[in-house]
This record gives sequence, C-alpha cells and structure tokens, in this order.
Amino acid sequence: MEKEILIKYLNNHCTESELSEVLDWVRKSALDEEVKRWSLETWNSYQESDITEDDGNFAAIFEKVKERIDRNKSNEAEAGKTVNLHILLTWATRAAAVMLIPVLAFLFYTLSEKKVEYAGYAHLATDSLEVMAPAGSKTIVQLSDGSEVHLNYGSKIKYPHFFSGNSRGVTLSGEGFFKVAHNPEKPFIVKAKNLNIKAVGTTFNVLAYPDNDHIETTLVSGKVILEEVEKGGMIKSLGTMQPGLHADYNIQTGSVTCTEGPIEKYISWTEGKLIFDDTPLLEVAEQLSRVFNVDFEVRDEVKGYKYTVTIIDDPLYQILDLMSIATPITYKILPRIKLSDGTYSKQRIVIKKRS
Repeated sequence: MEKEILIKYLNNHCTESELSEVLDWVRKSALDEEVKRWSLETWNSYQESDITEDDGNFAAIFEKVKERIDRNKSNEAEAGKTVNLHILLTWATRAAAVMLIPVLAFLFYTLSEKKVEYAGYAHLATDSLEVMAPAGSKTIVQLSDGSEVHLNYGSKIKYPHFFSGNSRGVTLSGEGFFKVAHNPEKPFIVKAKNLNIKAVGTTFNVLAYPDNDHIETTLVSGKVILEEVEKGGMIKSLGTMQPGLHADYNIQTGSVTCTEGPIEKYISWTEGKLIFDDTPLLEVAEQLSRVFNVDFEVRDEVKGYKYTVTIIDDPLYQILDLMSIATPITYKILPRIKLSDGTYSKQRIVIKKRS
C-alpha cells in the first residue's frame, strides 16, 4: 500500500476503495518488518494538531450518521419503504474509517519500541494533583510511574498526572517516605523548599515542614544526590548520600550535617511508632503536636530535658503522664476557645516544671 493513501486515511480524506485497501493492509500486511518501519515513520510525521483539529469533525460526522438514520427511519414509516441500505452502509463505512484511527494509532504504538504520546492526552501532563494528609492522620499516594509515597501527619505532595520530560518531579511540604520506581533515564526529584533530593530507584525519607528551618533526608536504600537551588535558579550540588546516612540541611546557612548509624527513629512513623533516642523535649512536643493535632507551649525551665522511649499507639495523655513520671514536669490542658465562625481553637497544652 502507498504511504500517501495511509496519510489520506489518517486525515479522513480517503475514498471508499482506498479505505478498503487500508483495511485489507491492516489485516494482511501490518506485521511485516518493512511495513513496521515506514509505518512508524509515517506516524511520527503525523502532526498532533491534525488529531486535535479532527476531534471536532468526528462529532459532526457521527451527527450526520444519526440524522441520516433518523431520516430514513422516518421515510420508511411514512411511505412503507425499506431503508436504503447502500446509503447507510456508505455512512457507516466512513464512520468506521474515523473510528479506526485510534485503532491504527494503537497498532503503531505496540509495533514501535519507543513510546508515542497521544495528542488527546497531552494536556494531562501539564495538570497536577495535590494530596494532603490531614492533621492527625497519614496517607499513601501511588504515582503514575509506580512510585509510592507515604505522607506523615499534616503533609502534602504536589505531582503531575503523568511524568513528562527528562525527570520525575514532585513537591513536598511536610514529611514523606518515598519508594521510588527504578528508571535510570528519568531521575526522581523531590523538591522541598530550596533543596532538591534526586534519586533513580531508591527508598528514603524527607522531612520538610514549612515552620522548620531544617530539611532532613534519611536514606534507607539506593543513592540520592542533594542539590541546593540558589537564587536565580542555579543548581549547586551538596553531595551524594549512601544508605544509612541522615542528612540535616540548614536552610538559613546552607550547611549540611550528616550522621551515620541506626535510622529507625527517622522512619518508624510509617509503622505507627515514635522512637525517641535522647531527644530534647522541644522535639518530642513537636512530633506529638503533629500526631495528635494539638499545640504545645514548653516553658524554658524544662526545655533541656531529654527522653529515650518508643511509643506505639499510646493515647496522648498517657504519654504525658509517663513523661511526668520520668522527669519533674507537669502539664496543663487549656480550654478550647470558640471562634467567631462557630468552630473551636486547637487544643493547647502547657508543659512546665513540677513545683
């Protein structure tokens, strides 16, 4: 079959005899190696704008088919005559030509070794989704590339419907645990404030809450590259992390501090556990605040106390009671205030030294 006929077919300009030739070619010769080669070339040269332009024509053609069928049915009812099958078949054949376009497109897709982006879905690549784990709860997000993201309390992630271009970029606010699908040709980039965490096929944790001056990255497996986004958009490499490393990036100074050792306390939240290992009270209160959706006021005289404990699904007040036993502190629960819109303020708890 001549290429010109195929091009006419893709543009819905071929005659009935040419349509028959195309259908016969698809049935008998579409899998030949030579046909595969020039079919792919022809498809690649076919402009997406043509597909978009034809979308409006599709609806018009089907409307004409419907009108012709309705008119023939009406004539048959009024005059007692049979419907002109030749006319209906002519329209049905042309409609089949239109409907077969995506079928042929799918044929080229499966025969080629490269992915062809279909124009009808091109606009989805620019759209994005945003998922948030409400305060006091966690959620899991499945991305289109097969990657999986666990969002901690009050965290959110923004990502595209489908990844396009040379990388897979997402934006994180809060804390997320990433299980990245391996794809060396498209690195996976987590954007957290002015820090990029770049990976290929890796498992790691990122903590980047908006009210925190530090961004923490903990690598479980694989390898990640830390990059600082400077003013003007310039990218500065900060180094490469190996499994078992925990990196603390200071947003104000741009410095990075790395520690090596047990990393369970940084990722235990994915299993519903809180592990504190000689952790200052301020940091303990910060984590409890996210888990239980409360605000803490920690008085200066008790900020130096540290705790080593593992918490698994314990109620907040039981945790505070245990802390009161371990250290000379006490806590006071303030009443919630009714706001002008009818809602109530967040629960507030004051922690101070026991007298």
